[in-house]
Amino acid sequence: MPSHTRRERALEERRELIVRTARELAEAEGWEAVTTRRLAEAVDYSQPVLYGHFKNMDAISTAVALEGFEELAAVLRTGRERDGLRGLAEAYLRYAEEHPAVYDAMFVRHTDLLFGQVETPEILRTTFGEIMAAVTPFAPDDPETLTEVFWSSLHGLATLANGSRLRPTHHQQRLNHLIAAIGHP
Repeated sequence: MPSHTRRERALEERRELIVRTARELAEAEGWEAVTTRRLAEAVDYSQPVLYGHFKNMDAISTAVALEGFEELAAVLRTGRERDGLRGLAEAYLRYAEEHPAVYDAMFVRHTDLLFGQVETPEILRTTFGEIMAAVTPFAPDDPETLTEVFWSSLHGLATLANGSRLRPTHHQQRLNHLIAAIGHP
C-alpha cells in the first residue's frame, strides 16, 4: 500500500510549487515582489489555495529558509572537508552571494524559526554544527561561543557584501583577517 495517497502527493506537489515559485520570484525581483496575489498568479492557484498551505508570507519565507538551510549545510560540509575553516568560510560567503533572497529568508526576513532553543529545527542545528566542527579545534574550552562569534562575523560580511556596503576588491583580505582572528594560520 502506498505511503501517500494521490491527494496527499498532489498537496505536497502544490506546496513545493508554491515554495519554488516564491524562491524564484524573490531571487529574480526581491522579496518585495513576492506577494500572495503575485504568487497565486504565478502558480495559477487562487489566494485561498495559498492560504490553505501557508498561513501567511512569513510561513512561505520560513519554508524557503528551511530549504536554504538544507543546501547551506551541504555546502558548508563540502567546504569544511575540502579546506577546513577557510573552506567553510568561503563556502558560506559564496552561498550568501549566489542566493541572496534565500539567505535573506534564512537570516534577515521574519520567520517562525527559533535559533539556539530546545525547539530549534534539526536542520538549523545541523548547519550550526557544520560551522562548529570547523571552529572547535581553535576553541576546545568553549567552541559554541567562538562558533557564534565566527558565524556572526560571516553573517556580517555576507550581509554587508550583499548590500554593496564593502569594497569588493578586499574580500580576500577581510577573510584572511577573520580566519587569523580565530587563530588559524
